[in-house]
Amino acid sequence: MSEAYTGGCACGAIRYEISGEPVATVDCQCRQCQRQTGAGHGAYLTFSGAVQKIEGEAKAWEVVGDGGTVKSCAFCATCGSPVYITFPANPDIIAVRAGSLDDPSRYEPQFVTWHAAAHAWDHLDPTLPKFDKMPPT
Repeated sequence: MSEAYTGGCACGAIRYEISGEPVATVDCQCRQCQRQTGAGHGAYLTFSGAVQKIEGEAKAWEVVGDGGTVKSCAFCATCGSPVYITFPANPDIIAVRAGSLDDPSRYEPQFVTWHAAAHAWDHLDPTLPKFDKMPPT
């Protein structure tokens, strides 16, 4: 088993530790991610069934994805940093934002989703597999 993934918000009010390996590491170029990050894409490590320890109280708001999936987007009420996403219909899954990791170098994207919404100025690794929307399951 590898070292736990740790991280949190910019001010330190929210901290997390996740034991286990991510089931997916994704750069998402959808408009929701663009708006949430203020950049061309979001970068996520998604864990399923991992042991999670979260300290501090996050605020959250919900958004419905194009496929109908409800996502609860957690952020710090003090500094505003987006930290993680949970899925009310599947509480075993958590997606942490790569920028919130204590060691962001541990993030290695496997593929790109929603490339159809990409901007020409958002340059991602050209060797990564790209999906116009979500990949088939």
